[in-house]
Amino acid sequence: MELLHSGKVRDVYADRGDVILVASDRVSVYDVVLPTSIPGKGRILTALSLWWFDQLADVVPNHVISAVDVPGEFAGRATRCQRLDMLPVECIARGYLAGLGLKSYQESGSISGIRLPAGLTEASRLPEPVFTPTTKAPPGQHDEFMTFDDVVAEVGHQTAAQLSRITLEVYRRAHELALARGIIIADTKLEFGYAPDGTLTLGDELLTPDSSRFWAAADWQPGGPQNAFDKQFVRDWSSGLDWDRTAPGPEIPAEIVAATRARYAEVHERITGAPLAVGAGPGGSLS
Repeated sequence: MELLHSGKVRDVYADRGDVILVASDRVSVYDVVLPTSIPGKGRILTALSLWWFDQLADVVPNHVISAVDVPGEFAGRATRCQRLDMLPVECIARGYLAGLGLKSYQESGSISGIRLPAGLTEASRLPEPVFTPTTKAPPGQHDEFMTFDDVVAEVGHQTAAQLSRITLEVYRRAHELALARGIIIADTKLEFGYAPDGTLTLGDELLTPDSSRFWAAADWQPGGPQNAFDKQFVRDWSSGLDWDRTAPGPEIPAEIVAATRARYAEVHERITGAPLAVGAGPGGSLS
């Protein structure tokens, strides 16, 4: 196999005309890969993505070919996928106010050029989900919010409208499903590309704790931080350090590693109903 790309969390290999997408145990915050991994994280991300791809297959085609036909050393944390011509847009749906969306709202009253009602606070539910795309920044740089017109300039009006519609429909469906299981999906990031036949196709990962904000519905209370089941837990820990948010980043203490791993495993079990044992196995996978 040929290594095509090594990202903050995933490695992409070329194999027999397909790509093998491998989820590592690496964790990044503020676009910096930290030197400490979260054992088993890659397996959880892969399992949860595959579950969501299956649940939402009627909304949009996805790139998954097989979760079994992968090299043995990557078993459990890799997926064989169709090669896509990826679009230069991060497609983000937000149903609640958090993260960079909250910051943008506090500064301008809007996100991605979409004006929101006055008086919202952190974790407020929005009147309706909004499409707030961003750029795909190169390594070492930060993504920037795009307006819908910016997306049109990049990919054309028809494709931009498809991206907005599909992103919001995926979010609405997933939010409803997860809420019935006690989890709020506050926001999520999707990536799309064109298949060889020109079909707009969902790629990358889907609705994982790395690409989404998951909150405990029973504890949801607008006005401050929420009980999270995603990498916000690592962000919150790192924000209390004397760190300038540049590489290489701080080592993660063992107790933070364990708590993060437990949160990832719990949200997988809550959403899918299928537990994954939490314990480091060969290659950092769960055993």
